[in-house]
Amino acid sequence: MNNTSNDLMAERLESLKGGIVAGFCLFLAFLITCLFNSLVLAKYFPILSSLQTEPLNWYWWLSCAIATFSGSLFGVTYRYIIRQDKNLQLQVGGVLAFGLIRGLTQVDIGTTCADTIVPFIVLGLESVLWFAIAAIALNLAIQVGWLKPCSSNFDT
Repeated sequence: MNNTSNDLMAERLESLKGGIVAGFCLFLAFLITCLFNSLVLAKYFPILSSLQTEPLNWYWWLSCAIATFSGSLFGVTYRYIIRQDKNLQLQVGGVLAFGLIRGLTQVDIGTTCADTIVPFIVLGLESVLWFAIAAIALNLAIQVGWLKPCSSNFDT
């Protein structure tokens, strides 16, 4: 293997690590927000009663898998978005791109399928929060050296 091939493999490994970190973060965020939605929001705010979920049914597992997979894709992409510069606009833009795509899709479904859109707005905001948590975890992983940022002179 030549040096370019080694660099390419190292970049791919770092991307995999970023995907694992962010996927795990979204998995945890999904669990926490499901608990919060069921135990607090649905219980004390009748308009949000549809947020109550039954854990461990097929719909819950599918939602959990989608959130985890979305987090993994975010982790790989976020590492390439931020590269080695400290541009806050790029970081926030990456979070908003992923969070709003997921969140606005939920709001769109809510406008066509439900009597009230409020629960879907909560889910949309929750999506942005999930990706913000993952971005914070990725930035921390880079700061402590668990993950390396994408080199700016990286060529595929």
